[in-house]
Amino acid sequence: MIDKDFLEKLSTRLSKILPAPGPIREDIEKQFLSLLQSSLGKLNLVTREEFDTQLKVLQRAEQTIAELEEKIAKLEKASQD
Repeated sequence: MIDKDFLEKLSTRLSKILPAPGPIREDIEKQFLSLLQSSLGKLNLVTREEFDTQLKVLQRAEQTIAELEEKIAKLEKASQD
């Protein structure tokens, strides 16, 4: 999922954009953090590690399918002869 430290840094940056005094800025920062966590939490995100793992699984499956298709083609050819 999304790194909490990243979200905190992002909310701090967003709150600094608005011209507001200290206490109000802190409140805005908390609101941004809450909004970011809520919004990003609703997304169906995976980590890079999970993505890479699934990519390897998919590549192996594609290779297996190609090998099976080749075997089927050979068997079909042999049965026609």
